[in-house]
Amino acid sequence: MQHITVERPPGRPWALVLVHKEPVNSFDTALWAALGGTLRKLEADSSVRGVVFASGLKREVFTAGNDLKELYAPNTSADRYKEFWLAQSSLLEGLYSSRLATAAAIRGACPAGGCCIALCCDARFMTPNGTMGLNEVPLGIPVPKFWAALMGRTIGQAAAERLVLAGRMVPSAEALRLGLVDSLTSDDSQEAVVRAATDWIEAAVKLPPEARAATKQGQRAAFCDEWRRYYQDEEPRFGWGAISDPRAVARLEAVIRRLSGGKSQAVHSKL
Repeated sequence: MQHITVERPPGRPWALVLVHKEPVNSFDTALWAALGGTLRKLEADSSVRGVVFASGLKREVFTAGNDLKELYAPNTSADRYKEFWLAQSSLLEGLYSSRLATAAAIRGACPAGGCCIALCCDARFMTPNGTMGLNEVPLGIPVPKFWAALMGRTIGQAAAERLVLAGRMVPSAEALRLGLVDSLTSDDSQEAVVRAATDWIEAAVKLPPEARAATKQGQRAAFCDEWRRYYQDEEPRFGWGAISDPRAVARLEAVIRRLSGGKSQAVHSKL
């Protein structure tokens, strides 16, 4: 699929999925749908037990999250926004509930949508120069309900609320201390972080897969069922109301102009 490469090491029961959409892996409807299709294809292959997600970019960014053109109300519509939201949420919820062992290899920045992809993985590994967080609030956009809930399930409710309400991106050392990531690599290279994630996957796929998957489902099924019901209709309606509010439009327009050097055209953002 365009912007996605799947690598299968010979004889190994796992895959490495690389996302490489220049310049910063910003996600539009097509990319969310492509990543969802990739995950479903891997899950349907009985020879695959695990997957590592990583950036295929040269620059130090895992993914900058959502493309602003999908969130800037004057350039989209309620129907298009719902299509975008369903593509995004079905991938995220599917990743969190996947039978596969999953790991994120995070090099550099990992805001918002990128952070949520990582939170949906079973394990996360980060380079020392990394940052991570749900940074929507300063841009005038509410943090999606289940994204914040995922962070709460990962690091605890009180710590998660402090981070999402401030929209703060935390540096790698703090991310490790909070439990947002499982470990940090010794250097900032892509090779190091992918190696850390694949080493973890190698250990995870040696466990009996049926027992591991059933245990995972037991921990996550109720949460995912609730999430799935919410993102089908209620969440897209709430989200469209939030991004089409004139105050949110004005704030996002200011961000777009800043990121595009004063021009009014929508550009990719670190959102």
